[in-house]
Amino acid sequence: MTTLFVSDLHLDPARPQVTELFLRFLRDEGRRADALYILGDLFEAWIGDDDPSEAGQSVAAGVRAVADAGVPVYFIHGNRDFLVGPDYARRAGMRLLPDPAVVALYGEPVLLMHGDLLCTDDTAYQVFRAQTRDPAWRQRFLAQPLAARQAFAAQAREASMARQREMIAGDRGTFETVTDVAPATVEATLVRFGVSTLIHGHTHRPAIHQLQAAGRACRRIVLGDWYEQGSVLRVDADGMRLDAL
Repeated sequence: MTTLFVSDLHLDPARPQVTELFLRFLRDEGRRADALYILGDLFEAWIGDDDPSEAGQSVAAGVRAVADAGVPVYFIHGNRDFLVGPDYARRAGMRLLPDPAVVALYGEPVLLMHGDLLCTDDTAYQVFRAQTRDPAWRQRFLAQPLAARQAFAAQAREASMARQREMIAGDRGTFETVTDVAPATVEATLVRFGVSTLIHGHTHRPAIHQLQAAGRACRRIVLGDWYEQGSVLRVDADGMRLDAL
């Protein structure tokens, strides 16, 4: 039996082929797993549990079928879908986890994160993140009409893309550094939680990194995004495999 990890699917009605790839993955492999962990950014944007998108409805049904087959499904919020709430989680049969979260994986404690908290060099984003995670901000935002929330999400996506284009044009090396994890933050996080394995997404740089944290051998597994292909981490008692679909 295998435990499955995915992240950064960025599902959107404009990219139905990726949604279908994920639904097929759920049908073919998800229902036979020990567990399925979704580490954030399942959707390109999520403006509240009353979001009427077809992708949201079909994904809820697909994930619910996995849960109904007896496979526990866990979800950590990403920077694009941090407004996924308990109503949608119930419909999809997902259990919400905090970020970070430590879980037992075949006898080993493993730290799970979306990954954006590790990008501490991106100070502007960290300020935005803190603002939008504030319960008062969340309450005010969700109280707005659906159309206003949709407009905000579209504006936020365009502002993010414009900022990335500007940073790349100015200095691509700086862009790569700022948008990746900060090594010192990774090490401090591993030490703080007392674990040797960290799994996260967010940076869209799939890899398995070996590192040292306080003199201890550790590993950091980065999940890939689903823009051009699927990315899944398969874990069983014999080890870990980071694969493309």
